[in-house]
Amino acid sequence: MDFGFTSVAAITVICYLIIEILKTTPLSRKWLPVISGLLGGVLGVVAMLIMPSYPASDYLNAIAIGIVSGLAATGINQVAKQLKAGH
Repeated sequence: MDFGFTSVAAITVICYLIIEILKTTPLSRKWLPVISGLLGGVLGVVAMLIMPSYPASDYLNAIAIGIVSGLAATGINQVAKQLKAGH
């Protein structure tokens, strides 16, 4: 049984990569988690519309899953940063 975990992980990876690109711009870093969440929400809706295995069948759940996936990208970045600081 496929629960669409790969599509959720794909949203996280896409958001992570876009946030890494945005870090090279003069944009204030305080906006990066917000941008990542919003981008995840948009990608959640897109994924629901084009992927039959996506774990949501309505817009509200698709947006929520996307936002959480987008914010997870910010969390992954912070974990990596903390692990580097610990060395």
